[in-house]
Amino acid sequence: MSAVPGSVVAVTSPHVPSAVLAAAGDPAANPWLSWDYVQRNWSDISRALEQHTTLTVQAVLIACAIAVPLGMLAHLRPRLAAPIVGTSSVLYTIPSLALFTVLVPWTGIGRTPVLIGLVVYALLVLVRNVLVGLGGVDESVRDAARGLGYGRLRLLLTVELPNALPAIVAGIRLATVTTVALVTVGVVVGYGGLGNLMFRGFRNNKYHAEILTATLLCLALALVLDLFLWLVGRAVTPWARRGREA
Repeated sequence: MSAVPGSVVAVTSPHVPSAVLAAAGDPAANPWLSWDYVQRNWSDISRALEQHTTLTVQAVLIACAIAVPLGMLAHLRPRLAAPIVGTSSVLYTIPSLALFTVLVPWTGIGRTPVLIGLVVYALLVLVRNVLVGLGGVDESVRDAARGLGYGRLRLLLTVELPNALPAIVAGIRLATVTTVALVTVGVVVGYGGLGNLMFRGFRNNKYHAEILTATLLCLALALVLDLFLWLVGRAVTPWARRGREA
């Protein structure tokens, strides 16, 4: 198997049964689900899954580290909200293939352009949800905090931000699921996680088991990460859960 260093991209796979290559159009010879394929290619699959998961988590964490301060700044200085949201919206509209093409001459192929692209696409969702969450805090809560002598920054950090957590967590969940899907596009620059297996499956005379296995793993990864974030959101906002139950 030939591969770009640091990735699992391959043009052909020695693990594809010759019967599949000879009769790719025969459903019996080229099944969509094959446990035999998984066993024979587990090292490739596990490496691609690890790469996919790592890229997703890193991109979302970096995007959160950028988007939360930007959203807080836009909330404190409303005149900056339009430029911040507008810029992130414009970046979001850039097609992923075009963005990677622009980045590659500066970063080279591999992990870096994919990670930058994923961060860029996650920013819009996160910034908007931070703004929505902060803006949706009950005005009576703010008034009570001001009556206790809270300054603007203290009010933001200790009152508004905790109350905005449900909206922020919802944004993180949406950004994470979207990022899982977008990682696959990174195959064009040699670092697409499970997308590499999908691409290889199409190159191997449409090897169905390879394509569907990678697709199902992407779906499973998105569901697992979304469930994990939902549980984290419930854990960090117990007051919101009690309020709904009441």
